[in-house]
Formats: sequence, structure tokens, C-alpha cells
Amino acid sequence: MKAAIFREYEAPVEIAEVARPELQDGSVLIEVHAASLNPIDNILRAGYLRQMLELSFPHVKGYDVSGTVVEVGKDVKSVEVGDEVFARPNQMDAGAVAEFARIQEDELAIKPANITHEQAASVPLAGLTAWQALVTKGNIKEGDKVLVHAGSGGVGTVAIQIAKHFGAFVATTTSGKNADLVKELGADLVIDYTTQKFEDELSDYDLVIDTIGGETLAHSFEVLKKGGTMVSVKSQDNDNLAEKYGVHFEWFFMSPDGKMLAELAKLISDGTVKTVIDSTFAMDQAADAFDKLATGRAVGKIVVTVK
Repeated sequence: MKAAIFREYEAPVEIAEVARPELQDGSVLIEVHAASLNPIDNILRAGYLRQMLELSFPHVKGYDVSGTVVEVGKDVKSVEVGDEVFARPNQMDAGAVAEFARIQEDELAIKPANITHEQAASVPLAGLTAWQALVTKGNIKEGDKVLVHAGSGGVGTVAIQIAKHFGAFVATTTSGKNADLVKELGADLVIDYTTQKFEDELSDYDLVIDTIGGETLAHSFEVLKKGGTMVSVKSQDNDNLAEKYGVHFEWFFMSPDGKMLAELAKLISDGTVKTVIDSTFAMDQAADAFDKLATGRAVGKIVVTVK
């Protein structure tokens, strides 16, 4: 099958022929219709995480996938051939920018009927990250004041909508050109990071979702009330600022979860959560898609159409 690969760390992305994944008893094989890109793709290619996660080569790219089931393992009960599904596969099964992909049954969900495969592929990693940050780690509740950093990014666009679904007041940071977008998604207060310092504008927040790290993380502690919660998917609290400010800190890696993805699918089906796609590339343009991802300026998600 054809797939987007790189042959060694820091190597260019190319389209090559690789072996189709082998079906396992608890997995399904899908014909991929679309995949989306995430910053972790380029982070891994650069070798920044090789101490934690040594890759084998050639390495197939992609963590977000949507497609049609073509084979079913003997232990699979919830889906059958012909079903349209989407997922964030685990590390061993990652390889979404390819003609076929293997997905474990407990990591997939039925694709909402009211969206395309391109839209569905944009959801899993960012959507699960947002859900786990807000709900699992952040314990969001109605009436909370929540700050979502980088509101126009892949995680941010979903996090704003989920937070509003739970009845929170949502502030977000973004550039002025994306202010209208994040307001349409539900943001109550928009901070233009190019002209404003969020730490000067906000105070007494219950929850902050950090996707940036560095100085942004450090200053975010200043806007939390005592007993509030900081959740970061980017950096650890190496300076023990949580203790200094009297707040709770959580840092985590997103975990694939089919049941959680099904909860998101319900919100998409009823119109509560809408997808945001920056741009779409054909599979033979995958290298260009990853180059655009590297700019860090995508609004929503970058998608590769495979079929």
C-alpha cells in the first residue's frame, strides 16, 4: 500500500510502498479516507522524543484517521465490515496517512453521519486531548471560569466548545485575525496575544488549559484563583509554581479512548461541537502538508485526503 513515510530522523516526508498492517484478533483494518496532522508528527520526525520513544523505519506518519472497515478481527463485536469509523490509534498502530490502517476495537468510534471523513479525521487527537484536559484532569463544572490558550489551534477550537457545553465562562488567547472565529465557537472573552497580556486582563479563574508552555505556562498561574487547576499538555511545572500559587497542576499525554471519542461523536452529531479545518491536501502533497504544520500557524486542523 502507499503511505507517507520518513526513512530516518529529520528525513523528508515521502510517499512510498509499504506492507499493509496485519489484522489482529481485537482490531479492524480500515480503508483510510482521510487523516489529519498534529504537532507530535513533526516532533517525532525531528527526534526530540527518541529517548522516550524510539521509532522503527521506515516510519508511517499520522495519528488521526477516518475510513471504512474492510476486515474485522475474530474478537471484535462492536463494528462490522462497511462501518465508517474514526480513531486516534495507539503508538504501535499509528500510521494514518496510508491507504489502510489498523485500529484496535476499544480505540475507535462510529463516524458521525453528519460530517465528512475529512472533518472526522480532524477530531480524535485534538478532541480527546481537549476532553481529557477539561473533564478528566480539569474536572470542569457549570459556572467555572476557564482560560483556553491558543483558541484557534487544533485543541483550542474543540476545547472552547466542550467548555461551553459544560456551562463554563470561556476566555481564550489568539491573534486578532482569529477573534471572530473563536467567538463563533463560543468564547466569551478574547485576548489578542499580539497586543494584550492575558495575565493583566484575567483573574480568579478556576481552570487554565495550556497548550503552549514556557512563559505562557508560567504567567498562567497568575490568573488562577486559590485552589484552581492548571492543566498542561506542553510543559511540566519544573519551578513548583503550583505550590507557590496554591493551585493544582496536571501534566499529561492524551490516551486513545473509543468510548470517550463516542461521547465527542454525540456532540458533533447534535451540532454542539463543530470541526475547524485549516486546509486539505491530497496524499501526494503530504510533504507540503507537514511543511505547513511546521509553521505553527494553522487555524484548526490540517487534513490529508487519502481516498
